[in-house]
Amino acid sequence: MQVSVPKLEDRPVELPRNGTVAFFNTHKGFGFINDAETRERIFVHVNDLSVSIQENDKVTFFIERGPKGPQAANVTLVK
Repeated sequence: MQVSVPKLEDRPVELPRNGTVAFFNTHKGFGFINDAETRERIFVHVNDLSVSIQENDKVTFFIERGPKGPQAANVTLVK
């Protein structure tokens, strides 16, 4: 049995996802994004935002593993 890390070119490329901000509490610094494709609610924290967001904003994001499950990262507004 051979154990190794896949070469960079063999790893799947993760494309940015599209979604809509369903809820965001600016005082607490967190909220949720509804993924446009899967309809899954993804947690988002203020530290992963490049700009401020509000409910109903259209955004793009990547998914990372957070301490409690999937978490949005590199969140940007769609213009």
